[in-house]
Amino acid sequence: MTPFVYRCVRLLLRPLDPENAHGVTIAALKLGLLGSTSAKRDDAILRTRVWDLDFPNPIGLAAGFDKHAEVPDAILNLGFGFTEAGTVTPKPQPGNPRPRLFRLEEDLAVINRFGFNSQGLAPFAARLAARRQAGRSGIVGANVGKNREAEDAAADYEAGITAVCKLADYIVINVSSPNTPGLRALQARQHIETLIRRSREALVRAAPARVPPLLAKVGPDLDEAELRDIAEVALACGLDGLIVGNTTVQRPAGLRSRFAAETGGLSGRPLMAHATACLAQMYRLTGGRIPIVGCGGVASGRDAYVKIRSGASLVQLYSALVYQGPGLVTRVKRELADCLRADGYSSIAQAVGADVR
Repeated sequence: MTPFVYRCVRLLLRPLDPENAHGVTIAALKLGLLGSTSAKRDDAILRTRVWDLDFPNPIGLAAGFDKHAEVPDAILNLGFGFTEAGTVTPKPQPGNPRPRLFRLEEDLAVINRFGFNSQGLAPFAARLAARRQAGRSGIVGANVGKNREAEDAAADYEAGITAVCKLADYIVINVSSPNTPGLRALQARQHIETLIRRSREALVRAAPARVPPLLAKVGPDLDEAELRDIAEVALACGLDGLIVGNTTVQRPAGLRSRFAAETGGLSGRPLMAHATACLAQMYRLTGGRIPIVGCGGVASGRDAYVKIRSGASLVQLYSALVYQGPGLVTRVKRELADCLRADGYSSIAQAVGADVR
């Protein structure tokens, strides 16, 4: 889909409630209406290997877009190097009341307060299983969370991990969404240590033959002491990776949209600097010993390159798609390859953490 065509489509979708517009997009992906670049090989400089997985490029779609694992292959066909389905909760739950998704057009940002709306593990796992049985290729992660009313949070994560660990290429425990009461408290040292330990034990029990990488998704609003605690726990507990970060509850100065004061997590362009600073600090604290996925505010190949130089082995985006459309993926990859070559790098791995070392 060309930028011009996408601008026309956006004009048609703009009057719709943003959540309804998202539903139309998912339906279009199911029907193959958004095009495909799967036949075009990525630039060789973008290939990278993380967790013994070969990524054709380091650009992934963040969790939250394909909440119910409905269109992972259609997403990969847009040119992403990987995609992450979820967040999924063990039992179905409706999430927070609507409206709960807001476009901040003047700020190229989005606010959401979905609250882990989920169809539950059964249909989510069934779709991933059908994909595996069909022999589909491409790297797909699964992002798991807890139900709103769960008293034993770790048990919910254990249930999610057990259900999807043989069906996904990596697993993410989401402990940083601001829209589920008490969830971000799980990032505190005493909680996240127990959660990671129990999650890893569940993973080994359920998939002893091939234990997929286990990651934790943490938010960008942690202070230095909290970041240090998570880094130390991640290293001590053998966590395979971190995603930094999630949406922010902060509201940077200068937001112009009338929706800027809405409750929820802010994503998009205003998050870039904040999330990248958090990423760089986590890279320092872990000494580069744990692969980090940089997420938050990426809207160009230059943004992705900044994330990589700040310590990201892989990069995720989402909100920028709302404003630039599926053609963004190809542009990001081309710009990223140009940035690498301009600085004399021949691979992604060579540039990881270059500005933090």
